[in-house]
Amino acid sequence: MKDLFELLTEPGWSFKEAAEFFGDKLTLKPTDFYDLAEEYRHKAFTVSGYSKIQILKKFQDELLAAIEEGQTTQSFRDKMNDFLERKGYEGITNFQADNIYRTNIQTAYQVGHYKQMTDPEVLRLRPYWQYDAVNDRRTRPSHLAMDGKVFRADDPIWDTWYPPNGFRCRCGVKTLSERQVKDRGLTVETSAPVSAEVGGRFTNIIPDPNFSTNPAKNAFHPDVSSYPEALRKAFENREKRNS
Repeated sequence: MKDLFELLTEPGWSFKEAAEFFGDKLTLKPTDFYDLAEEYRHKAFTVSGYSKIQILKKFQDELLAAIEEGQTTQSFRDKMNDFLERKGYEGITNFQADNIYRTNIQTAYQVGHYKQMTDPEVLRLRPYWQYDAVNDRRTRPSHLAMDGKVFRADDPIWDTWYPPNGFRCRCGVKTLSERQVKDRGLTVETSAPVSAEVGGRFTNIIPDPNFSTNPAKNAFHPDVSSYPEALRKAFENREKRNS
């Protein structure tokens, strides 16, 4: 059975909103990226281990192409390694490629999904959201503890628990109508869970470190005055287009 990530990245599943979100990210060096407050990091892009903007921008461009064209992890890795090796760098491993690819593309798709789910007409017809974790041996206990829980779409829990909630997280969110909640006998939660027993062990129900914010929210207004002219102009032009 295919997981949510595999379904989302099949041909035909490209969201316009996902591409816009990822394409609008500001490329930053890792040192600058980690100086940002956690709630703003989703608005920027970096890759650990690389400090040159040219290299980081190539990573971002290839990931954007993957979102827009449905490219695979292997295609992403092959293109990046060809570029990196021509520039005198070692290539990225399968694990590195998968982690970079999955985390960034999952975030972009989930932001696109969020924007669709929060359309006023969709909210009117489907005012409840249900957390959906992939229930297998790779699912983190805290994410599994959230699986199936239902909250109103406007509940503040989604400011903390909107996926992805960790590197390579495969969780998602489903929308539900009033009738579906009633017919399925679901309970609408009114407070965030704290702990639960999962697999015979108690676990704290919290997102992974650095993933406790909603990537679709929070305005981002960085100071780009010290950045190279080309990068600064690109950011300023983006801001004008979005104003």
